[in-house]
Amino acid sequence: MKYLNTGQTFCADENGNPVDCDGSGQDAEFSPGIRWPEPRFKRDGETVLDRLTGLTWLGNPNFTDFPLTYEECLEAVRELDASRPGGCSGWRMPNRREMFSLISFNDRKPAIPADHPFDKGPLGWYWTNTPSAMQPGYQWYVHTEGGRMFYGRRDGYCLVWPVCGTSDVLADTGADDTATGAAWPEPRFKPQGETVLDKLTGLLWTKSADLTSGPCSWKDALAAVKALETPVPENRSGWALPTIRELESLVDASEHSPALSAEHPFADTREAYWSSTSSSFERDWAMCLYLHKGAVGVGFKKDAGFHVWAVSRS
Repeated sequence: MKYLNTGQTFCADENGNPVDCDGSGQDAEFSPGIRWPEPRFKRDGETVLDRLTGLTWLGNPNFTDFPLTYEECLEAVRELDASRPGGCSGWRMPNRREMFSLISFNDRKPAIPADHPFDKGPLGWYWTNTPSAMQPGYQWYVHTEGGRMFYGRRDGYCLVWPVCGTSDVLADTGADDTATGAAWPEPRFKPQGETVLDKLTGLLWTKSADLTSGPCSWKDALAAVKALETPVPENRSGWALPTIRELESLVDASEHSPALSAEHPFADTREAYWSSTSSSFERDWAMCLYLHKGAVGVGFKKDAGFHVWAVSRS
């Protein structure tokens, strides 16, 4: 299973008020994905080991002191690598999935696990070395205040958080970004009637990626998935609205419109999707995937602005 737990432990209704997770269909009811070790991080001088992913991060996430252009950040990381902090060589800019792995959807400002041992509170947009497939000359970046992920021009200004090492629990991004994640099986997807198995993550998806035949509110999305009657194998859970990490796991960063592998077998793909993960920044909002770009954003739960896709877990 090559995707992480979101870290979310609360459930909230469309007004942002706390609700009992049992029967809610929300992220924290099931807490799927690879669970976090306790403690998750181990500090050793200038560096911090993430025991969840196996990656080593610089203990100072603001080592450049202020935002820089993408090329300036690349040069700053090259200079850092020459000094071998923590005795580690091969310091580099993280790819989008590595940077996104640091996000805790239980926390805000920063959206990093509350007991993290990093210097200060890392706040801002952080560059990744993953290029945008939709916009040449743009790079993906991650916002550590609430967990969003978008892209911007390389001559814009963002922070950089160097990483060292490789991970066997993070999947390759699919892009040409010197990715270090787990390789994808070929073919990645296996159609099974009205469902599709993702052999990379082990998740089973509905073949139709538009279960409500149009956008709906978050509350209606949760209800639609709960009412889904498409059968699943006996060794699997019932259908659920996916977490934001489950949705993001589908993204092939080398593709756009949609940001799925070119040979994907899904039908009715749409622009944007609800997740079952509430925003930790504002709980009357939920995390969403913009599938045409591969971006992660938020949607106001009461707005009928996003589509519905369903997942079943092993």
